Amino acid sequence: MIALLLCELGNTKGKSNHVMMPYANALYLMADWYRQLWAESLGKQVDLSGETVYTGFTPIKALGTTDQHSQVQLYREGPNDKVFCFLEVQNFQGAGGDMTIPTGLGVEAIKYLEGKSMTTLLNAEKRATEYAFVESQRPNFTIKFPKIDAFHIGQFIYLWEMVTAYAGLMLNIDAYNQPAVETGKVATFGLMGRAGYEKHRTSVDKVLSPSRFTMGT
Repeated sequence: MIALLLCELGNTKGKSNHVMMPYANALYLMADWYRQLWAESLGKQVDLSGETVYTGFTPIKALGTTDQHSQVQLYREGPNDKVFCFLEVQNFQGAGGDMTIPTGLGVEAIKYLEGKSMTTLLNAEKRATEYAFVESQRPNFTIKFPKIDAFHIGQFIYLWEMVTAYAGLMLNIDAYNQPAVETGKVATFGLMGRAGYEKHRTSVDKVLSPSRFTMGT
């Protein structure tokens, strides 16, 4: 279902940028993992028929609540070319425990927060951002973690591996190769003097002129 949603919105509605926004610091690296998987697997020049298609979607990571301030202005009022995936945690006990906001702080402006849990606050922030996106007609969906532990992280990884495989089928591309990455690898070998890769250094030096701008000079 997720693969169908993302491919349909990406191919027919122009939603070619896919943002993953976890509302938990402990899930931030999972957004990094998703970015590599989505970009490396689906960004392909040719399809399985040999046709040039330049297909794929651009994965972007954000962190709730931090990026509500640094990115959401763009996401709500900028180009409507994105789909948003929120990651929500229902119980933080498995990620180091929840925390209750102290009472008796003596600050009237934040008195309404006293005695409430950080889980409640984070999920209210997430729900409010979700509402703001709906108000701006920005498509989004939420994946909920009952808690953060090895079992649920494993489920998440398996889910996106399957989503990526199905997305590759829908795009008619090979989701399991990465030919574009190899050029940079062999060029690095040549530049660093690895035997057998001399021609790659020659190619780099031929294509790229020496840099004319050096910081600090």
